[in-house]
Amino acid sequence: MKRILALLAMIVLVAGVRAWASSPTSQPSDPSVSNATLANELQIQANEDMGRGNYAAAAVLLQKVETLVADQPDTLGLVMEQLRVCRHQVLVSSKNAAQQSVVMAVDGGPRHIHPALAPGQTLELAIKELGNFDYDATNGGNIPADVIQLEGCHFKTKGFMIPLDQAESISEFALVPSLVACCFGQPPQIQHTIIVTCPKGKAVPYFPDELMVEGTLHVKEVKDGGFIVSIFQMDATSVRAAPQ
Repeated sequence: MKRILALLAMIVLVAGVRAWASSPTSQPSDPSVSNATLANELQIQANEDMGRGNYAAAAVLLQKVETLVADQPDTLGLVMEQLRVCRHQVLVSSKNAAQQSVVMAVDGGPRHIHPALAPGQTLELAIKELGNFDYDATNGGNIPADVIQLEGCHFKTKGFMIPLDQAESISEFALVPSLVACCFGQPPQIQHTIIVTCPKGKAVPYFPDELMVEGTLHVKEVKDGGFIVSIFQMDATSVRAAPQ
């Protein structure tokens, strides 16, 4: 993280350098202007930038002043202190920007991007890890691209069965991370539910304990009566009791 923040701070400072270099008022055009006069003009500009909160631009100007007053210890000390303040503020701003750019998962933690899979590779994830994003179940359309690219992959996960229509010889059921919340009237979010379809002619009995389900994963918004009812579906090739 420190290396990332330092890199962000450097990017901000480089942008400030380019902006300063391209500014027609960044330095006097008269070559006869003394170092003292130039340093004074740059110092005034830097103070104005600091007053506006533009610490990156101020730091660039102060670096130039630092060079011009290198032989003036009293002035140099003040300039270096201003530089320290500016660099600290740039680092703070970079840290805030980095934190804001992190996509947050539903549990408030950083979201891990799902890597692309090699052909024939099996993805084994907990259901909540698969659906580790906020989803707009009313409007839809915001499934992350890295999740969409999992379409058609070979997938393995654990969960609990909730029959949809059948009490026996179940050919289709919802797979959820836990039954505890369901028992207390808190159904899992749509991105934490997988609709599992068993092979034709191979229905399974109801099983109250944790299952291990394996098969082909599908990622698409399925609607019923105008409402989104599923974004994860699975054509199961194996439904068995999860190892304890």
